[in-house]
Amino acid sequence: MTRYDDLPYRQCVGMMLINTAGLVFIGRRAGGVEHAADRFVWQMPQGGVDDGEDTWAAATRELYEETSARSVEKLGEISEWLTYDIPRTVAGRAWKGRYRGQRQKWYAIRFTGSDSEINVENPGGGHKPEFVSWRWEPMQNLPSLIVPFKRPVYERVVREFARFGGI
Repeated sequence: MTRYDDLPYRQCVGMMLINTAGLVFIGRRAGGVEHAADRFVWQMPQGGVDDGEDTWAAATRELYEETSARSVEKLGEISEWLTYDIPRTVAGRAWKGRYRGQRQKWYAIRFTGSDSEINVENPGGGHKPEFVSWRWEPMQNLPSLIVPFKRPVYERVVREFARFGGI
């Protein structure tokens, strides 16, 4: 088995979906070995980038596969990649032990549709649901709702995208 410190990061995208009132979509995760407490089961949509896929294309694809949302427009992105490590205690169980964490490209996205477009129980493309429920949340609350090891990334995302949410 590969040593934890030698494992690569999984390349993925993260999406801050912001409605016209400046609130952010968060979903309650359906499960995952990294979620140790009920208060940390919320997160913004995120997902893997396929080989050769453009990150903006990956972001809109993943957003649709997790939320069914298509009525969106790009507001901005963080130019650099953000990383986080998963705890060593769960590294062997998450992503089949192939990664030590994620390397993420983050996008701020305006949701221009109606709430009825969002469907996490039967998401777009027939994908398995990743969320069991969702809500709109003030942007500044997001870091306190995510698992602690992802918190620095969420704090950075909130700082970078605050201008789009009215905080």
